[in-house]
Amino acid sequence: MDDLTKLTGEQNATLVLLSFLQADCSNAQYNAAVNSLGKELTETWRSSCEEECGVIECDGNLSTTIGSIDDIEPLVELYWPGGEREARALQEVAARLREIAAQLEQNVVDQAARNLRRNVMSSPSEQWLDLLKIEVQRAMMQGVGLEHLAQERVMVALSLTLVKQVCEHTPRLLRDLFNTALQYISPPRAR
Repeated sequence: MDDLTKLTGEQNATLVLLSFLQADCSNAQYNAAVNSLGKELTETWRSSCEEECGVIECDGNLSTTIGSIDDIEPLVELYWPGGEREARALQEVAARLREIAAQLEQNVVDQAARNLRRNVMSSPSEQWLDLLKIEVQRAMMQGVGLEHLAQERVMVALSLTLVKQVCEHTPRLLRDLFNTALQYISPPRAR
């Protein structure tokens, strides 16, 4: 995928974000927070599918494409009601964003993550989207070393990297920062 056109819906953006955050979880508390969030999303999507589909198989189970989070962790497609093919495509988007993130100028990213962490700790969550935007813009202006790539992709990778770094240091912020990042990378919803 050469662009982020797959991020057309909130569920797609959610899967990309979750997949990005799951990769390389080394902090046990952070890992637990990400897995807990994934389980919560699975249940939300399962409930939505049950309401929409409502088809019960002969064995009494609902017919859905959602697997159990307990089967194999941390495969993100188990969280996704869109099926394995779509999940793999969206995981590929997350993998490409992680590749971009790995090339970011680390000192710029580290400073932006420290600024974001300090600012979110002292601000109400309603302001976090603006704080994230400010740090991404500031880091982009300083130069992250990827001028040859599409700036939209770099900005998404940078924002997800900042969120992940903040949450690795302060896992209790994961749910709110997850929602903030989702607002940042998701297209505006038609109302």
